Amino acid sequence: ARSRTVGELLAPTSPFDKKCGRENWTVAFAPDGSYFAWSQGHRIVKLVPWSQCLNNFLLHGTKNVANSISTRLPRQNSDSGQKNKPCEHIIDCGDIVWSLAFGSSVPEKQSRCVNIEWHRFKFGQDQLLLATGLNNGRIKIWDVYTGKLLLNLMDHTEVVRDLTFAPDGSLILVSASRDKTLRVWDLKDDGNMMKVLRGHQNWVYGCAFSPDSSILCSVGASKAVFLWDMDKYSMIRKLEGHHNDVVACEFSPDGALLATASYDTRVYVWDPHIGVILMEFGHLFPPPTPIFAGGANDRWVRSVSFSHDGLHIASLADDKMVRFWRIDEEYPVQVAPLNNGLCCTFSTDGSVLAAGQDGSVYFWATPRQVSSLQHLCRMAIRRVMPTNQVKNLPIPSKVMEFLCYQI
Repeated sequence: ARSRTVGELLAPTSPFDKKCGRENWTVAFAPDGSYFAWSQGHRIVKLVPWSQCLNNFLLHGTKNVANSISTRLPRQNSDSGQKNKPCEHIIDCGDIVWSLAFGSSVPEKQSRCVNIEWHRFKFGQDQLLLATGLNNGRIKIWDVYTGKLLLNLMDHTEVVRDLTFAPDGSLILVSASRDKTLRVWDLKDDGNMMKVLRGHQNWVYGCAFSPDSSILCSVGASKAVFLWDMDKYSMIRKLEGHHNDVVACEFSPDGALLATASYDTRVYVWDPHIGVILMEFGHLFPPPTPIFAGGANDRWVRSVSFSHDGLHIASLADDKMVRFWRIDEEYPVQVAPLNNGLCCTFSTDGSVLAAGQDGSVYFWATPRQVSSLQHLCRMAIRRVMPTNQVKNLPIPSKVMEFLCYQI
């Protein structure tokens, strides 16, 4: 089935603007769904209110030049007790932007961070931050509501390729860099760098937190997939199975599954708790043998994203296609065309997929279906129980396999 186009945000172009440097390496939705951000190429990040975006798509059809969203809403004073009204911002980061991440101080669960008596920035309960990772190794932290620069984090010596915030509201930020390290920052403590995670022998391409913030996955060149314990800052295990650089990773909403995308033309779905590959989604048939896995560069997978229903995965490859997969089916359930796509992510409510290409963004309606009661119960159990605990339950083997995503 062909996916339905919802809309597009086209970056403004000038006659002398060359394609080079206009790559859109990163797109992101705020955790509360209030904002959407993307890199327009070069140094510019555009922040737009997501509901306003959707309304414009409905009013004017799918096409929407980014600069046409010009309704600027004044920011309400957060001390007045009123919710901040979203307004659009164009941010010049001063260098090429490679990565973006939204961080919220409103935890999805109880915060695990230590209470510090004094801070330069008093992060309130309505705080929403945008972190931008730059070509020169710097990370700049912006206030989403005002568009003002709050912090400038300098420690990486190479491109900051990916950023991820802990989902627990602690404002712990992890950065992945081409300098072969991951760094852990505490934004509630003035952006203090807490830890350097070393283990990658080559560039680190991406990182992702598990939903309970206890595990970090990092992926990179040399086929590397690492899992880290974020309480002890120690490596749990290295996942082996890919035949080329691994460029993207994301956990399922219940934390029971981990999807990784690689230049070996495959997306693997792992059980991260025991290090086993449960599913393989191929983008080239027959798949390349390990010795030729680096040669099929017209099928390299660039990005992967897990839907919030826990049933669907989106992948984006160099063969000019976006694919939507079900975790229990071998072939894509929907596809959409996209040239030069580099990144994709599901919206906060899971209804839309955003994909970036050459400074612009394209949006598609995602496959929608009512999850079965069985699946909802499985997700509820897996949110609180890792695989080893599930395997100790006194339940029939078929139920066990279902809970472990093996059927």
